[in-house]
Amino acid sequence: MLRFPIDLEIGLRYTRSKRRKAVGKRDGFLSFISGISTAGIALGVASLIVVLSVMNGFQKEVRDRMLSVLSHVEITAPDGLANWEPLSQKLSKEPHVVGVAPMVSSQGLLTRDNVMRGVAIRGIAPSEEGKVSDLPKQFVAGNIDDLQSGSFGVALGAQLASIVGARIGDRINLIVPESDLTPAGAMPRMRTLQVVGIVDSGHYEYDSSLAIMHWKDAAALLRLRDPSGLRIKVDDMQRAPEVAAELASVVPQALWVTDWSRSNRNWFAAVQTEKKMMFIILTLIIAVAAFNLVSTLVMTVNEKQADIAILRTMGASPGLIQRIFLVQGLAIGLMGSLAGVGLGLLIACNIDVIVPAIEAIFRVRFLPREVYFISELPSDVRMGDVVTVGLMAFGLSVLATLYPSRRAAKIKPAEALRYE
Repeated sequence: MLRFPIDLEIGLRYTRSKRRKAVGKRDGFLSFISGISTAGIALGVASLIVVLSVMNGFQKEVRDRMLSVLSHVEITAPDGLANWEPLSQKLSKEPHVVGVAPMVSSQGLLTRDNVMRGVAIRGIAPSEEGKVSDLPKQFVAGNIDDLQSGSFGVALGAQLASIVGARIGDRINLIVPESDLTPAGAMPRMRTLQVVGIVDSGHYEYDSSLAIMHWKDAAALLRLRDPSGLRIKVDDMQRAPEVAAELASVVPQALWVTDWSRSNRNWFAAVQTEKKMMFIILTLIIAVAAFNLVSTLVMTVNEKQADIAILRTMGASPGLIQRIFLVQGLAIGLMGSLAGVGLGLLIACNIDVIVPAIEAIFRVRFLPREVYFISELPSDVRMGDVVTVGLMAFGLSVLATLYPSRRAAKIKPAEALRYE
């Protein structure tokens, strides 16, 4: 018959022990307190896993919507990128590079009737844009092929088109930060454009400020002979900073190489700060639940003083007594951590089903479509976060068992049995 070490066997028995009320009678108070401690740790771990998964999901959703419009890596030149075609072919052969496309980037002022709006002008090559972004799939009206060179057509973001009241076929005026010298003096350069497309990326910041043209039309408007840079897509967006550093050693030093993480550094830094603060707050909740073990084990030690004294008189060492109560605390912490990880994964992996069910039952909307551009709770479970949370909860449980176990080891048999 398989037998466990005596400290392990007694410690596990104490985990489910009951308090002695009178001779031959016991109640379940101690086992109830142990269960509450286990449930507290489990709920804390589960809530932390769910919150981190939802925050990761929001970050991934916003990042993907950003990168459906932005490029992973950009190479720009202040005065236009001369001989860009040989450079484009060279870069397309580099490791991890999936696609390369020319671009023109500038700012301007869009006017229609009495409405004026600052816009980001982006010149693209319609035939090449699909290699570096999802822009061709985001046209809700018109088509990317309608951006023909020489026609001076423009595709507007959905929110921008709504703000200026423009539709397909309407004409709008675009003022660029260049000037023309006339007998009356310097006049801002203005061009009338025809709306040929509406783009909806799902990201308000870009949908409310983006004006897309053929790169040759944008270059002519800005008096450039060549595109202002190249847009590059890599096979793994997380490696974009590394790829950008490698490409910087390939291109001429006069060119500026940047990646999406630099251009949106403030936003991602804010998200990381929020994640850290939520992690700290929810860790304190787990710590409160974990240190409930202290009171649980102290009550167990007080209840089991006679048993401890008997074990000591039978030859048990203080180390054995300490290990018995360490086993009890670690068992509670381990069960709570594992239960919390399981519950957290169950909720995080099914949050797309749970939240709509709650909304349907109570007839509420947590994220109304009219207010938030992400109207559903996304979830991105990362095993690194799950393992970190589980180990942290178990580690706090270990710390919580040290004081009661040391106190149990210091009990003197004679004093414990004096009133027995």
